Amino acid sequence: MIHLNWENKTTIKQIECVHADAKKFIVHDKLTPGKKYDVKNETDEFYFIIDNSNRIGGFLKDYFKEVI
Repeated sequence: MIHLNWENKTTIKQIECVHADAKKFIVHDKLTPGKKYDVKNETDEFYFIIDNSNRIGGFLKDYFKEVI
């Protein structure tokens, strides 16, 4: 149940959305290309961020680039 506290967790890093063109899922209403998001958790394939709905969402790393 650790995922219930991710919204309050400190930010790990920032990432920027580079595209919202998904082949299989609808993400264009949850991500905005060019917008920066705070990463709350990360796995090998996914970033868990607070998306445009102000909730935690898990998205493939292909949609983002890291902000330096």
